[in-house]
Amino acid sequence: MAKKNTGPYSRYAESEINTLHLINAVPKHRKGRIYVALVYPNTYSVGMSNLGFQTTYSLINQMDGVVCERAFLPENKEGSDVPKTIESNRSLSGFDIIAFSISFEVDYLNLIAVVEKAGLPLQSAARGDPHPLIIAGGVACFLNPEPVAPFVDCFLIGEAERLLPRFFNFYDPLSEKKTLLKNLAKKLPGAYIPYFYKHIYNNDGTLLSIKPDPGIPAKVKRVVTDDISNISTCTAVLTYQTTFKNSFLIEVSRGCAHGCRFCSAGFVYRPPRFRPYSLLQDNIEEGSNLTTKIGFVGAAVSDHPDIGRLCDLAARKKLKVSFSSLRADALTPELVAALKKSRVKTAVIAPDAGSKRMRNVINKNISEKQILDATEMIVAGGIPNLKLYFMIGLPTETDDDIEAIILLCKKIKERFLKSSRKRKKIGTITVSINPFVPKPFTPFQWASMNDSVTLKNKIKRIRQSLRQTPNIKVQAESPKNAFIQAILTRGDRRSADILIHALKNKMNWPKTLKESRMDTNLIALRERSPSELLPWDFIDHGIKKSFLAQEYKLAKAGEISPPCPMKSCKLCGICE
Repeated sequence: MAKKNTGPYSRYAESEINTLHLINAVPKHRKGRIYVALVYPNTYSVGMSNLGFQTTYSLINQMDGVVCERAFLPENKEGSDVPKTIESNRSLSGFDIIAFSISFEVDYLNLIAVVEKAGLPLQSAARGDPHPLIIAGGVACFLNPEPVAPFVDCFLIGEAERLLPRFFNFYDPLSEKKTLLKNLAKKLPGAYIPYFYKHIYNNDGTLLSIKPDPGIPAKVKRVVTDDISNISTCTAVLTYQTTFKNSFLIEVSRGCAHGCRFCSAGFVYRPPRFRPYSLLQDNIEEGSNLTTKIGFVGAAVSDHPDIGRLCDLAARKKLKVSFSSLRADALTPELVAALKKSRVKTAVIAPDAGSKRMRNVINKNISEKQILDATEMIVAGGIPNLKLYFMIGLPTETDDDIEAIILLCKKIKERFLKSSRKRKKIGTITVSINPFVPKPFTPFQWASMNDSVTLKNKIKRIRQSLRQTPNIKVQAESPKNAFIQAILTRGDRRSADILIHALKNKMNWPKTLKESRMDTNLIALRERSPSELLPWDFIDHGIKKSFLAQEYKLAKAGEISPPCPMKSCKLCGICE
């Protein structure tokens, strides 16, 4: 019987209506068990909304001899609360392993905040055998772990289903730390141990070389689960204290074939993989026994060949359905009907750019007609509100491209009103403006980024132009926040000093950037040469760098590329 949770997270534990893995609060090292504190470096509500985090929690607890408990950043990020686990209210310092699941680079600062609050030395080199081993995984680590490399003992680069069992086969809690890490670095594919890699810089501050110690592989190869047709990825814990409130999330696919040049998911998860209808049918059945809400998750859910059948099945079971993503060119009356039956009030479309030229640049192969037709279909289907996602600051963007966003929004509004009047009910269009941030392992990893002043002016122009348009409201991500994200997305190991400074400043980023001795503009904004060594080049996702460079050339020329054929070819290098 599990110990009653009376700690700071008890109100959340009480909200968990289904826990697939009940954790027993037993003493550390009892009968040789390995104890893992799985940490999402953000608050409970954010972490428990993340399917990757929940999947990792479930996978670890299925392993013999391993017990996993969850912990999160305390609600008061700047306070002195010590993070403790949900299951047994124990301090993180008492576990064998502290495992971080990191989805977003902006949580890098939260990672070191958790380590500090746990009473542990920040630097990996300062932690010895009495301390827990600190490991990290998640998509942010797949892209560029370097800004937090000095704080983490071992990164796991790859997908958890194959990588975690192998890691725990290697792990020995009684082994000397350095010996264990060297064994992992040499023998475990996907294990990146920063301690064994030295970074050497040119006089201009660019990276000259990344030198591994003798016997350590120069490249860390990602570990991928080739076949997910027999592996379910679903919610492990249902709770109303999250964004999705008791929704049973089901991953229907992994990766995306379309190859939008700004999107890392379309490249690091290649080739795209879809789960079969039979498996997803079982997942829906499982979820329907627990809740009335089902969420389909994937980079391009509407690409699933059986999405219509899945929606029909959910409808027959009287389940409310939501989707993580839908493309305007894949929208069908059946999908709209599923959203309507689920009482969805707002549908989301991501044109990403206003002009056809700019959509060619980013390889977003949808037409204005498809966007307008999707708008009409959504409103005619009984969904009153629409949200539109656009990006600004994209490579080769001109003033005409910003004007094209404004004009497209007005055209969408006209079609929106026409369809709404027929139903005698007019909703709202929300236009979400998001600054472009170059991401590793995409064709735009070399691109420059607009500075904050330029981005603010573009946002101001869009706001002013749409201000007098009824039923349209404009939201915009902060250019300053985008700049911080770029520092962490594009930074090398020296960016760790910025994180330490931000921690000392109690997460006051404006003060930190003002006081920083590093040229943060050099990290975040500049265009990089295709011949330059990038901080993340030691990670091998199987994609040829020459393929990404060719895609960048095509982008500058305004030419589109075909989607991933999802069968063996020699184009990007993955299938080789």
